Amino acid sequence: MTIEFQDTERRSSDALAEVIATIKGERVTLRDILAQMGESGLLLLCGLLSLPFLVPVSIPGVSTVFGIGIVLIGIAITLNRLPWLPSRLADKPLDAEKLVPVLEKGLGILRRFDRFFRVRMHALTDGRVVNRVNGMALTGAGVLLMMPLSIIPFSNTLPGVAILLLSAGISQRDGLVVAGGYLMIALTLVYFAVLAWLAVSAGQSVLGG
Repeated sequence: MTIEFQDTERRSSDALAEVIATIKGERVTLRDILAQMGESGLLLLCGLLSLPFLVPVSIPGVSTVFGIGIVLIGIAITLNRLPWLPSRLADKPLDAEKLVPVLEKGLGILRRFDRFFRVRMHALTDGRVVNRVNGMALTGAGVLLMMPLSIIPFSNTLPGVAILLLSAGISQRDGLVVAGGYLMIALTLVYFAVLAWLAVSAGQSVLGG
């Protein structure tokens, strides 16, 4: 069973508040939460996965594992639905009484971050078509993150910043932040092109010498 995103215009904090308000009874499942959170939940996870790369040099191997997760999230957003999840995981009952306080703490943190964002430049955040394009951008940034260049300074940092800006901007409906994410993707491509040119030039010098 897949869950299609029904609302692509809610901020993550608003989506989480709705989840908390609609949790009823003593039990709730991951599928219930994902159905309510939609892409907002995936974007939050995407942002968290990008955090380890906000330093000049990342730990080798981590970029591949986390990059795969980011690529899968980007694909899910592009396709406008969550991927298939095992029923054992998606339908496992969770204790709502213990879960709600944790979610409320998370909501408090998100509300604090809201003051740093503004709903603006709707052309880059609103609508299904735009979100599909943004999902493809996230996917591409995840692929750039997975490039085997982790020993080179900033090779993971640039796409990591792009992923963080895209995920935060999309989830908070801040088009200016999303535009910053696209700019970082462009800078990453330029940086990788320069590295490739230097590598080819060095190879030619060695062969020519």
